[in-house]
Amino acid sequence: MEIRNITAADVPPLLALNNAEAERVNALTEGALKSLLASAFAARMTADGQAFLIAFDHATPPQGPNHAWFTARESYFAYIDRIVVAPAARGKGVARALYDDVAAIAKAELTNLLVCEVNLDPPNPESMEFHLKLGFTPCGEAVDRRNGKRVQYLRKPI
Repeated sequence: MEIRNITAADVPPLLALNNAEAERVNALTEGALKSLLASAFAARMTADGQAFLIAFDHATPPQGPNHAWFTARESYFAYIDRIVVAPAARGKGVARALYDDVAAIAKAELTNLLVCEVNLDPPNPESMEFHLKLGFTPCGEAVDRRNGKRVQYLRKPI
């Protein structure tokens, strides 16, 4: 599976993919997606456009309350802000490949911790199961005041 950096030309189709999964990852405007990409530690996608991942790190200024939660608690990390996989590509190892890719980038930068959050309310049991199978462990919870979603914070040494 080919994974590459996200380019400006990828923004429109990735925005549509993101917003089709808004309940899981929150909807974005084009400007908001471009802003995330400009701040990203890693912005990667599958070459076929079926999935993408955006990550920040410990040096990125806080990109919302969830990223800020980790910046207050961890010295070095790669924070996976969002991963979106098209329904047709699910269950084929795409998400795992993107996580492996960002872990390799983080290790090359001498960062040995991946972190993220998963929605507890509304529940996202598929995402929680995926992260637990990858070896992530819970490390905290919070309610996102922007949208009322309750999240579980997760971490995984790499």
